[in-house]
Amino acid sequence: MSEQIRQIATRIRDLRDIAGLSIEDLADELGISAETYKEYEAGDIDIPIGFLYELANKFNVELTAILTGDNPKLRTYSLVRKGKGVSVDRRNPYKYQSLAYNFVNKKSEPFSVYVEPSEDDEPIHLSSHPGQEFNYVLEGTLMIYLDGHQLVLNEGDSLYFDSSNNHGMKALGGKPAKFLAIIF
Repeated sequence: MSEQIRQIATRIRDLRDIAGLSIEDLADELGISAETYKEYEAGDIDIPIGFLYELANKFNVELTAILTGDNPKLRTYSLVRKGKGVSVDRRNPYKYQSLAYNFVNKKSEPFSVYVEPSEDDEPIHLSSHPGQEFNYVLEGTLMIYLDGHQLVLNEGDSLYFDSSNNHGMKALGGKPAKFLAIIF
């Protein structure tokens, strides 16, 4: 795993330790297995952004603090220029960029997500997290798997859904796709 994921893993372990919670208790509260949670804290596997968002809410910290180690400071507005958001080094084929990383007390987490094309037979990584999510396709064509449904979204299409359902996506047509994802 990347150095960024290892640093995030250290931060989530520290949050759990400060709260005085066992791995088993926190994993149970978050609805995942203790083994998966241990892998997250060890930095051995990718940590889904929805899980990190849920953890930030649980410990009443900003997601930015978990992702970067810094707390956001802006209160009136947050201007993020093209390509200047905080990159979140996650799993392939996804590249996330946080678009409001420096704003305090956000009600949602907006991301620009770039999806590399993959082989047709390559499995889709599914995730779920409490809350809701909004996706708006900016470029390309995206197949979104949502709770057993396959939905094809083209440029300009959007999808709002209950993100506690298993979901994942892949770029279609051998070309990358880019979309706006907002997690609530």
